Amino acid sequence: MMRAISAVFARPVPGILLLAILLSALSACGKEDKGGNPQGAAPPAAEVGVITLQPRDVPIENEYAGRTAGFREVEVRARVTGIVQKRTYVEGQRVKAGDILFNIDPAPFAVALARAQARLQDGQAQLRQAERDWARVSALFAENAISARERDTSQSTLDLARANLAAASTDVEAARIDLSYTRVEAPVSGITSLEVRSEGSLVGPGAADSLLTRITQLDPLYVNFSYPDTDALRQRQLLASGELTMVGGERLAAELRFGDGTVYSQQGHISFTDSSIDPATGTVRARAVFPNPDASILPGQFVRIVPKGLVRQAAMVVPQAAVMQGPQGTFVYLVGDDSKAKVQPVRPGSTIGAEWLIEEGLKPGDQVIVDGVIKVRPGAPVKPAAAQTQPGKATDPAPAGKEEKTSEEKKPSASAERSMKA
Repeated sequence: MMRAISAVFARPVPGILLLAILLSALSACGKEDKGGNPQGAAPPAAEVGVITLQPRDVPIENEYAGRTAGFREVEVRARVTGIVQKRTYVEGQRVKAGDILFNIDPAPFAVALARAQARLQDGQAQLRQAERDWARVSALFAENAISARERDTSQSTLDLARANLAAASTDVEAARIDLSYTRVEAPVSGITSLEVRSEGSLVGPGAADSLLTRITQLDPLYVNFSYPDTDALRQRQLLASGELTMVGGERLAAELRFGDGTVYSQQGHISFTDSSIDPATGTVRARAVFPNPDASILPGQFVRIVPKGLVRQAAMVVPQAAVMQGPQGTFVYLVGDDSKAKVQPVRPGSTIGAEWLIEEGLKPGDQVIVDGVIKVRPGAPVKPAAAQTQPGKATDPAPAGKEEKTSEEKKPSASAERSMKA
């Protein structure tokens, strides 16, 4: 056609004839374009990946922010008044229960113990003398040689000697305990803090000057966290209805995750859940316990806690990519019986990995579009790829461009058809 137009312009032609030739050429081009790509034809069906929903049991693993704390945080205090002579531990190092941490001057307490022991010996001698006197007096009283008054006096002397001996024994024990308190021992195993009182300080059992240091027990380790009251209410409702079950008995396991996403090698368990809701935050306090044998985790560290052991029965889950948000709320695209895309409103619950748990809106057997969602329009025809029954594992559709290219290769062009007809 272009060669014919060029030939026309190559030799002089009258104006009216030239106009007629141009209109005829343009009309022919329009007919050719209309034959090659008809105007107003329906768009091709979008090829999408789908899954066929089937209910399955899924673990519920919500993640909450937590903070580590020592299993025990013990204050080491002086129990007797005296001068600190020596600190025997290295600050910040691990100590064992019973290790000596401080020495308080023992001399005054050793003297007090010696005096108490002397009083004890004196009381023992007095008791022996009173026992001998009572033996003689009781024999004479049996022969009516002495009066009852003398007998009663001897009896009272014996009783007093016994009481003095008991008091002396108590004094000795108290003095021995005070002397032992001059050696301040670690009550628990753990990591020590900085000393509060140094050598030469006067300490005593009073609250103001008794604190010497602190020990934090790190094995095991606590993780304190809170979770929303809505989660607590929902869990109780699901447990009561049987839709949610606990595996592993009455105690939930727990997983610890650090800020960089790594998972702690030791598994713990939930040891405490508060029976009331904190009115200031609207959350429920809880606590988990983790082994910490090498003291790799220190108190005060921010971590993530994941309770494990809750399983949702017969749940509907879809990939997160299939869930859309529109003006009317959350929805997914379904493949209808007429092979057209259908908007289905849903109510999503919690996330499970890369999937959404759908509380309402879907039923078994629904074909949910999970791949190629961006090409889908409500009511538009779709061409599903091979459907999968495993939620979240849709077959990847063949590339649309490649399929169209194959069709074009098989279909001859309009000019080729006219050449064959000619």
